[in-house]
Amino acid sequence: MAKTSQSARRATRLAGAVAVLGLMTACGSGDDTAGAPRTVSGTTTTTSAAPADTGPTARTATPSTEPGVSTQPASTRTAATPAAARGRCHTSELRASVGRNDPGAGQENFPIVLTNASSRTCTVRGYPGAAFLDASGKQLGPDPKRSSATPETVTLAPGKSAWAGLSFANPEVSGARAATPAALLVTPPDERDPLKVAWRAGKVPVSGNESSVRLIPFSPGTGA
Repeated sequence: MAKTSQSARRATRLAGAVAVLGLMTACGSGDDTAGAPRTVSGTTTTTSAAPADTGPTARTATPSTEPGVSTQPASTRTAATPAAARGRCHTSELRASVGRNDPGAGQENFPIVLTNASSRTCTVRGYPGAAFLDASGKQLGPDPKRSSATPETVTLAPGKSAWAGLSFANPEVSGARAATPAALLVTPPDERDPLKVAWRAGKVPVSGNESSVRLIPFSPGTGA
């Protein structure tokens, strides 16, 4: 029963986001877009795993000498982590995956899941960057559109997950031109380095009136 209820809540959130986007389009207002560049290298990121962090040391976990952070040994610290010491989750600390499809009313609905693979507590807030890629690393279809939902800050303890909704009209129903991606490129909020996830869910719309891919912001859990 718990799994059915959670799936129903995910479907409701996704359906609500699609309805809002439909109203915005009818009124002539443009949506923000979130996606990767049109051509992206398909060789630098491993599937469903955080790439090695090659950026500056400022992107690693907060050092113990930073003001406001305890210098006590780990064994003597309290379980609670001060909010100021958490900071956002960096790409190198996360693992990406795509959850099970929850289709309905001609829509395909997937959770994009980010899991904290580090040893510290961190946060995510907002929307992921998302782009379907072919085998050569070229983007398929237009940039996704964001819903008007209000983002929330999701705190991720080590091993915990957050999910963002990705939905599109089934191309067999909508008549949009379709293609089968090799991967989905996922960029965590406020980060530049992406994570690549193998795409095994079949065709997606890439052009035509019904080719839009829609996103809703991150919520706690896996969306399963």
